[in-house]
Amino acid sequence: MADTLEFNEIYQEVKGSMNDGRLRLSRQGVIFKNSKTGKVDNIQASELAEGVWRRVALGHGLKLLTKNGHVYKYDGFRESEFDKLSDFFKVHYRLELAEKDLCVKGWNWGTVRFGGQLLSFDIGEQPVFEIPLSNVSQCTTGKNEVTLEFHQNDDAEVSLMEVRFYVPPTQEDGVDPVEAFAQNVLSKADVIQATGDAICIFRELQCLTPRGRYDIRIYPTFLHLHGKTFDYKIPYTTVLRLFLLPHKDQRQMFFVISLDPPIKQGQTRYHFLILLFSKDEDISLTLNMSEEEVEKRFEGRLTKNMSGSLYEMVSRVMKALVNRKITVPGNFQGHSGAQCITCSYKASSGLLYPLERGFIYVHKPPVHIRFDEISFVNFARGTTTTRSFDFEIETKQGTQYTFSSIEREEYGKLFDFVNAKKLNIKNRGLKEGMKQSYDEYADSDEDQHDAYLERMKEEGKIREENANDSSDGSGEETDESFNPGEEDDDVAEEFDSNASASSSSGDGDSDRDEKKPAKKAKLVKDRKPRKKQPESKKGKDPNAPKRPMSAYMLWLNASRERIKSDHPGISITDLSKKAGELWKAMSKEKKEEWDRKAEDARRDYEKAMKEYSTGSRAESSRERLKKKKKKQEKQPKGKAERKGAAKSSSSSKSPAKSTNESFKSKEFVSSDESSSAESKKEDSEEEGAASAPPSSEDSASGSD
Repeated sequence: MADTLEFNEIYQEVKGSMNDGRLRLSRQGVIFKNSKTGKVDNIQASELAEGVWRRVALGHGLKLLTKNGHVYKYDGFRESEFDKLSDFFKVHYRLELAEKDLCVKGWNWGTVRFGGQLLSFDIGEQPVFEIPLSNVSQCTTGKNEVTLEFHQNDDAEVSLMEVRFYVPPTQEDGVDPVEAFAQNVLSKADVIQATGDAICIFRELQCLTPRGRYDIRIYPTFLHLHGKTFDYKIPYTTVLRLFLLPHKDQRQMFFVISLDPPIKQGQTRYHFLILLFSKDEDISLTLNMSEEEVEKRFEGRLTKNMSGSLYEMVSRVMKALVNRKITVPGNFQGHSGAQCITCSYKASSGLLYPLERGFIYVHKPPVHIRFDEISFVNFARGTTTTRSFDFEIETKQGTQYTFSSIEREEYGKLFDFVNAKKLNIKNRGLKEGMKQSYDEYADSDEDQHDAYLERMKEEGKIREENANDSSDGSGEETDESFNPGEEDDDVAEEFDSNASASSSSGDGDSDRDEKKPAKKAKLVKDRKPRKKQPESKKGKDPNAPKRPMSAYMLWLNASRERIKSDHPGISITDLSKKAGELWKAMSKEKKEEWDRKAEDARRDYEKAMKEYSTGSRAESSRERLKKKKKKQEKQPKGKAERKGAAKSSSSSKSPAKSTNESFKSKEFVSSDESSSAESKKEDSEEEGAASAPPSSEDSASGSD
């Protein structure tokens, strides 16, 4: 048998990626040379502990386990090469090359076995998958759950980031299976280990993101967050920026740590670590280092013994260890004097801080936007109320952030800040207009505004009821649609019909009837705007009783002169504001007196409205009778004679009826088909009477 075996185009699996190269087996051991990098892996024959032959995605593979726990995997073999490799292992390495097939049942319930640097998930005696523990970067535990996170491989197009294992509870006392699982992983994993003592520890700090209370242990190279549920180890190399932001209430402070890559918990990624401190909380801190070590390492930035506010100590220690500047708000000052603006982002309310080089929003979700990545900003009116506005930011990548429900008083300060930073404002020039509209309401009192709003609503209801009453008979006209393309054609046809109607006025009834539809369409359209005007004025009858005033308005009218005399030269807006303050401060007993006056005024109004509505109905009935008489008088002569003849024939059996009611008889209504339409629209009937006089035949028949 040959002393060496060589295989070309063999792939070595390293951290999830496949590196092609050449594999050589000799008496001394196994050598693999990477074709891309030229790196050589050498495994001594004396270190080999086990060899496994199995079927893999790229044909067949060889897995070698060493006595110190390392695992080496090589894929790309042909099935026919098994016998040659098996004999070589028996002769030179004195090992049996075992055949083990992977389980392909697809089950997700099995047994985890730890062997050296390998975690194997088995179903029965067959392995499903294996995880080299050296690839594990983080191991966290939950209730009956263990999560493994892996190092990112920049060479691989797709990397496995996380695997979760459910560990069922057991009946063994004193042994937590979840902790035992995690300890087996951590003992072999490439995890940041908290070796040695921490430089200092901050106990029970309130953390907003991720939410909870955590102990923060400061180590030389990383930050350890230890909570009741989760643990996070954050290397200082992942810290991008530090922010120290005062809360709007001036009693608390935010300390924000920006991270890249973020810390992970399941599918959630935390790009910001946000701590909340009270300004009144003090601490005395002693570093777990000698004074010489502190001086040598931090060069005067820290001392062994320090005392002061808790937020100052945390920020000072973090600044020294991370070696980054702490960003604080600049010279921006809002309407209330705070260095931030209260607003809402998505569904949560928070604080927006304009910084010297960007904006940061805390806290849910935290957002940091640098000025150099902003395309433009936009000031938009609030969608629900005029008492607030929205501030929109769009980045150069097209991402849009909308901060809503900002108080209108903040508009001027924010606009000036954005303008001073030379950011592109999309709706530049609206500042003056918005400020004027805001100043219009700036001194309005909340109670006054609500009372005025209720009064306007009541007046609107009355106007709406009057409009509904007045539009009962014109429903067909108001539902007419507007068709621009058809309107010109209709007008042209109407003018043509007018010309033909005037020229053929002496023709028979049949010709006149043919012209009527076009004539009526024209009259409806022409008369429509004139009919709407009196309808819209029905709700503004000067004889109608005036609405009663509220208790506040009665008091204001009685007290206006007194307020003016107490405050000479006061403006109208200031007077309204002062009156609102006086009304608020008034005792309940005095307000009840004005409430009684308002109630009396309301009862008088209701009584007057009843009398007014009764009188208006009687007047309207008299007007209708007058209109009917006018219609009878204006009818054409021929038609009137025919109607009279029809009436005389029908009234021979009932001579008691008077002649002035002849237009109401059934025979008259049925004698002429168009008379019913003419009685509904008096204007169209009048126009028809003027443009189509009776023919000679009709007059002759009438005289007969």
